[in-house]
Amino acid sequence: MAWGVIRSAALRWVLLGAAAVVMLVFLAAQRQTTEVSYGDSPTTASLRSSGEPDGVTVPSVEEMTALVAANPVVRLPGAIATWDEDRVRAAIGDADVRILVAPPGLDEEERDRVSEVDDATVRVIGTDVSGGLYGAVPDRLSGWRTQFATGDVTDLIVTIVAALRDEPSPDDVDPVRWREPTAAELAAVADDLRATRVHVAPGATLDRTPPDTAAFEDGLYAAFPRQPVDAAIPNYGPALAALFPDRPIIVMYGDWIEYHGPHQAEFAEIAGASFYAQFGDRLSRSAYPQDNVLHAYLSRVTEIRYAGIFDRALPYVPWDPLRVALPALPWIFAACVAGFLALSARELRPRPPRRRTTPAQLAGLAALAVEMSLLTDRAGDAPLTRGIAQLAAARKALSDGLPESHVRELLEDASRELDDAARSLPYEGLRPDDYLAERLA
Repeated sequence: MAWGVIRSAALRWVLLGAAAVVMLVFLAAQRQTTEVSYGDSPTTASLRSSGEPDGVTVPSVEEMTALVAANPVVRLPGAIATWDEDRVRAAIGDADVRILVAPPGLDEEERDRVSEVDDATVRVIGTDVSGGLYGAVPDRLSGWRTQFATGDVTDLIVTIVAALRDEPSPDDVDPVRWREPTAAELAAVADDLRATRVHVAPGATLDRTPPDTAAFEDGLYAAFPRQPVDAAIPNYGPALAALFPDRPIIVMYGDWIEYHGPHQAEFAEIAGASFYAQFGDRLSRSAYPQDNVLHAYLSRVTEIRYAGIFDRALPYVPWDPLRVALPALPWIFAACVAGFLALSARELRPRPPRRRTTPAQLAGLAALAVEMSLLTDRAGDAPLTRGIAQLAAARKALSDGLPESHVRELLEDASRELDDAARSLPYEGLRPDDYLAERLA
């Protein structure tokens, strides 16, 4: 009796303490803010060391000034920029516009020398175009494609000329023309992709080892040199996508990168626009190998994929047990309080007198066993037989004067067996607690 009361009281106070702790945790957590994370990208998009060719230089400022004074267009050795002469001539009209074209890959000092040629109206370093206080950059993917795939800067030059003449900027014109690759051209690329996942055309600078990147697990890579703008360019992307469905395909023309494959519609433009918007300025005036450009592009793709922009399982983020448990805390609090109140109410109820281990109880269980023996079927025979055996052992222990605790254990075992037998019967009132409560009342 005393031990049961102690356990009940202890449980009540444990529940009350748990309710208090839960309430304090919940109230303290209300200061926290919601934070959603898809995990950190394992890479950061950046152009590695430029790898600009040694020996790229320009003459002195005085020499370039003399050249510009003598010629309206001066192309220094190594210059790569091209343009539509008719469009540029029409944009210049009768103005005195002189164009100085320098190669890419100049260091800062050499670029400063080009900028100091005051007589040059338009300066082109690589494919970076400036004039006066103005600089021109593409504002759409087609402009970047023309600039980096072919080296054509026609739109940029006519934009600078219009700005210098205080005229409206003309509409852009896309000079790139595409054609279907021939069967032989496509077969040569496809064979390399099947064998090594990488095709490097003559003149391209891409490594023949597939990039180790988190961007695409099974990507295919085809690299081609800068293309001439005055000839139709083989459009390998769609053709390769048809040959290798469901495979990511990256095609490079010079410094221009195209993506073809799964999720192209919603992903390719995002990746291309964000990449060239960030790195287009550096790519236009420097001479990066295609490996460096591809590495930076794939790093940007990885960042986009970790942002969850297209269908891919997001990187694993360990769950915060506190934030998961917060919605349940009020219910846990309510359950603890309800348990405390229920146990408290139980303590206040009048307790029935505890049955003692007496010959009357033994007799009652024996009478129950006799009564049940007339009613049990095969399902109840086994527990009834064991119960009768336990009653016989209890009767002998009681007559031999054995300790009361031993007799009580035997009677409890007998009561459990008789209860199992009673539950197999379709009659009420035969379970030991009910039977003894009525008999010993």
